Amino acid sequence: MIYLDHAATTPVDKRVLDAMLPYFCDCFGNPSSIHCCGRQSREAVETAREQIATLIGAASPAEIVFTSGGTEADNLAIFGTVCASKGKGRHIVTSKIEHGAVKQACKKLEHDGYEVTYLGVDGEGRVSPKELEAAIRPDTVLITIMHANNEIGTVQPIPELARIAKLNGIPFHTDAVQTVGKLPICVDALNVDLLSLSGHKIYGPKGIGALYVRKGCRMLPFQTGGEQERGRRGGTHNVPGIVGLGMAAALADAEMEDEAPRLARLRDRLIKQVLERAPTAQLTGSMTHRTPHNAHFTFVGVQGDALVAALDRRGVCASAGSACHSGMGGVSGAVAALGLPPERQEGSLRLTVGKLNDEAQIDQAVVALLESLRDLL
Repeated sequence: MIYLDHAATTPVDKRVLDAMLPYFCDCFGNPSSIHCCGRQSREAVETAREQIATLIGAASPAEIVFTSGGTEADNLAIFGTVCASKGKGRHIVTSKIEHGAVKQACKKLEHDGYEVTYLGVDGEGRVSPKELEAAIRPDTVLITIMHANNEIGTVQPIPELARIAKLNGIPFHTDAVQTVGKLPICVDALNVDLLSLSGHKIYGPKGIGALYVRKGCRMLPFQTGGEQERGRRGGTHNVPGIVGLGMAAALADAEMEDEAPRLARLRDRLIKQVLERAPTAQLTGSMTHRTPHNAHFTFVGVQGDALVAALDRRGVCASAGSACHSGMGGVSGAVAALGLPPERQEGSLRLTVGKLNDEAQIDQAVVALLESLRDLL
């Protein structure tokens, strides 16, 4: 098997698993308990909080809120900030290429009477700072734009977009699920008030994530029932998951300097071969402003799902787009927003590299892709 779907999920690093295992049976205490077993778990939780804060350059570990994953982190950021802004306005700004966790949250708010402006993108999938500036209104209470798109891999000009938000006194949230651990991130350099991340995208476990909340940023909880996470997210802590996320963050912080360029080399090798050898192949997104692991193509005359199935029969795991969109049919919002001709939009293929891959696998995957295209065209 050649696994080229690291944007969907990654395997748990064995070092992460080793760090987690004691907290299932031996160190099983509830972190909210004051006895020695509870204190042991509490120390593990706080160590993980520090590891995540270090990875993203947060000023304090207290700014990290643990969640069940990226989706909950996005939802908490959006609903929590909007609820804290009641009376100030009912307008939100986002983009047309957001992950469903953001887009569907905004749709729900529209149903509840809020107004949402969905910014378009250019041919590379980038949001224009000028368009953001023009979209801001006196009643705008939140701007949420993802750091990098999960399908086409385009990295947004977040520092500039967030600067505009800050000048207008508006909280700015970014979904950084696809960039944390792959690109150097400092929340102060990005200018963001809220940032979402997920464990299973960085070789940590599924079912755990975190939301960075800048000190002073007002946000109300939408999950209640306890005073965990300083009252911002009720519920007993998932200690093994939190420990795993912390270890994954520490490993990413230590290894990113070498791993990100390696991934970019594999990505570029893949892109070069596909564009040179695959008929009708077109790279989508930006070559300059792109995550190091993402290669997204469109092809004429094939369906994305059929191409994924053909690759799977040849031992290559890929996707036609977001794993959360898989099986729903139709063209993804991110691809549609690029303004590609209709005949191109349905032939999407996302190949995302990771720790499991090397040059030989990339070359084998390209051969499998060419064979699959010949079968389908």
